[in-house]
Amino acid sequence: MTFSISAVCPETGQFGVAVTSSSLCVAARCAFARAHYGAVATQNITDPRLAPRILDLLSEGYQAREALDAIMAAHARRQYRQLAVVDRYGNTATHTGANTLGTNAVATGNGVAAAGNLLSHVGVPQAMVDGFKNASGQLGDRLVAGMLAGLASGGEMGPVASAGMVIADKEQWYIADIRVDKADTPIEDMAATWEAWKPEMHDYVTRGINPETAPSYGVPGDE
Repeated sequence: MTFSISAVCPETGQFGVAVTSSSLCVAARCAFARAHYGAVATQNITDPRLAPRILDLLSEGYQAREALDAIMAAHARRQYRQLAVVDRYGNTATHTGANTLGTNAVATGNGVAAAGNLLSHVGVPQAMVDGFKNASGQLGDRLVAGMLAGLASGGEMGPVASAGMVIADKEQWYIADIRVDKADTPIEDMAATWEAWKPEMHDYVTRGINPETAPSYGVPGDE
């Protein structure tokens, strides 16, 4: 009941995850990224504790496959989990447990991994990777393109209800953290929110680091 795409941008070093599901509030428990180190999508009867543990190992110098294997080896319920990992070198690793729901599949490329379960067909993740690779622009643009390609390819067997995207850049907070927690068209709504957010995204980083140079947005009292 979930499909996702995780990636690193080799030019900027940004990491991001975009995800959608028939469940509500999917990004709150399935999308994780950490500046300088990696991105992890954790889904299918999700255990949100797994992604931070993998990111910790990536920050210690593990590569994607080493980190994922180490965490899965110690996880007693790994047969219920589906994960995708991307590290700072563009390496990818995936895990799909034996009890993953419905039609499930993964696809990977250099610096990008897509995974899904309860899919309409096994080709959806590859369509997402292709959509990402064929897109241009910022990392967020390409993640959105991957999600829209997955939806156009057939997506889940049923309708999706939520979507979200996180992007980590140089700071320890997300420069983009978009949540569409309940909607009829969550992927399209996420895409529209991204288009509105990206022109202002880096200005809010400036506000946090150097407010003296931060731009005004013309709201009452902000001159």
